[in-house]
Amino acid sequence: MLSAAVLTVGGCMLGPDYTRPVTPVDGIEGYSTTPSQWTGAEKLDPSQTWWKSFKDPVIDKYVQKALSNNFDLKAAAARVLEAEALLAQSHGRRLPDVQYSGVRSRSKISFTSPFGGRESFINKTYAQDISINYMVDFFGKLKRLERASFAELLATEANRTALTHSIIAQVVRARVRVATQQRLLATAQANIKSRTNTLKVVERRYKSGLTSPLDVYQAKENLATAKSLEPILKESLALAQHSLEVLIGAAAGTTEIVPDTLAELPELTAVPVGIPAALLDRRPDLRASEFLLKASNERIGASIAEMYPDMTLTGVGGYRADSFKDVFDIENQVFSFIMSIAAPIYKGGRLKAQVKAAKARTEQAAANYSGLVLKALQEVEDSLSSQEYLAESALHQKERLAEALRGEKLANERYSQGLEILLVVLDTERRRRLAEDQYILTKGLLYNARINLFLALGGDWKTDQETADKENVIGAGVNNE
Repeated sequence: MLSAAVLTVGGCMLGPDYTRPVTPVDGIEGYSTTPSQWTGAEKLDPSQTWWKSFKDPVIDKYVQKALSNNFDLKAAAARVLEAEALLAQSHGRRLPDVQYSGVRSRSKISFTSPFGGRESFINKTYAQDISINYMVDFFGKLKRLERASFAELLATEANRTALTHSIIAQVVRARVRVATQQRLLATAQANIKSRTNTLKVVERRYKSGLTSPLDVYQAKENLATAKSLEPILKESLALAQHSLEVLIGAAAGTTEIVPDTLAELPELTAVPVGIPAALLDRRPDLRASEFLLKASNERIGASIAEMYPDMTLTGVGGYRADSFKDVFDIENQVFSFIMSIAAPIYKGGRLKAQVKAAKARTEQAAANYSGLVLKALQEVEDSLSSQEYLAESALHQKERLAEALRGEKLANERYSQGLEILLVVLDTERRRRLAEDQYILTKGLLYNARINLFLALGGDWKTDQETADKENVIGAGVNNE
């Protein structure tokens, strides 16, 4: 009866229950940024396979390799296994400790006989018993510690997810960087060919006495400048390829990267109007931070429970006999039951200090979490702004490139006819090259801005209303504009 009563009482827990701290998101019911040219979406369906939205088979290929072979991800998986083992240890402390022991002892005892002389005899003892030791969790210390371990496990898993997103982003960025360098290299090689043709025209006109040697020198210098850029771009391309190889778990310089892959990178899809703040709840870094906050909060209760008595129940039952054949005899049965209570009386203020330290760590974790939320909001806004303004810039740069191509073509035609000077031709070539390079770089920046948006939101979205309703990803009460 006593044991039953003790076990019944052992359900209460000391310490505060977890409540999410107030963050900047709490004051924003329908957080969104809505550039006018973007498409609308009534509900968003977050997908963790956000890289597939690029609809690029090259990205799919390398992301799958990275997820299978990346050593950082393998280390993160091992950390999750470690956290699972620590949780199992915490759970085991709440359960009874059962042990079996078997003893065979042999001792010699010598003594002085009352009749004179010394005598001795051999004492043999055989024993076996089962002991059960159980700490009654009166004040929830062990339960709090187990819940803290569970929250830390979830934080570790969230950190692994965050690392997965980071690795995917690095792979896509490396893919974009490789492709950008390929495009720039292709442009540089086209410039070399164009300036070689220009030099031929200049030399032909010089031989015909239609121009001065100065035009020949300028055309040769222009061609040498173009050629000098080619090896620099090849170096940048090689380094970008090496970075991509390491991300997919291959030795640098041993993998054949698909050539000219970015030349036809698919256009980016429109971003839905109305990005709700609720999507931030799925960001793995924010989830990890909040899980650590929960773990810290649980440890406050555990530290408070340290100030209260501990009760331990110990039961031992078995057999003891002088011979092995009698060790199972019912008459040699022995047992004991012990109930012990240990209460701290004076610890020099250490227990109170532990509680204060636990509360301070929780305040730190809460501040860190709130700061991360604020930073996440900024990252979403930054990414949306970058998407909007870079897309607008790309449209103008595309128009600039088209006009530069027309100007270059016209200048070459007029120079061939003797209607224009060489400096005008060289200037139009330079303008066209700058316009083309800038357009290529801006397209790469657009892809990186989209990657940043995926990371800021913790995943992708879908505009399919039926899929969003079926999966019910966004909870009730979130207003989307």
